[in-house]
Amino acid sequence: MATLLAGNTSNVNAQSINIENPRFFELVNGSLDQKLLNLSFGWFKTLDSEQKKAYLGSIAIALEEANPGQFVKWYENNASGSVRVAWILPDSIGYCKRLHIEAIAYNTQKNFQMTACFNDVDNRWRWHQ
Repeated sequence: MATLLAGNTSNVNAQSINIENPRFFELVNGSLDQKLLNLSFGWFKTLDSEQKKAYLGSIAIALEEANPGQFVKWYENNASGSVRVAWILPDSIGYCKRLHIEAIAYNTQKNFQMTACFNDVDNRWRWHQ
């Protein structure tokens, strides 16, 4: 299996998403105190080790095996999600896959899209926005 190099990216809401372990909090309307409280405690809502293993496993399977339109689903300890390959395109040193990723934990759903490109020279995946 090829090595997966993961890095930080951001989504359209300018909330930082770490592809390796997304955070499950929602920005809420309300007083400044309510917003600060939600942000302070919600920022630490991440996947536990078993959930993270299932989540990252689904991404790896989607990159290595899935074709456009196929879903890879996961469920672990009250968290779930899916990864769908949107498209595959060749590039100068390999090919790229666009993934649509969904993760649900703490009654919060996160959706984001990432593109990963496989380099045939060094057998590695690299994330691109």
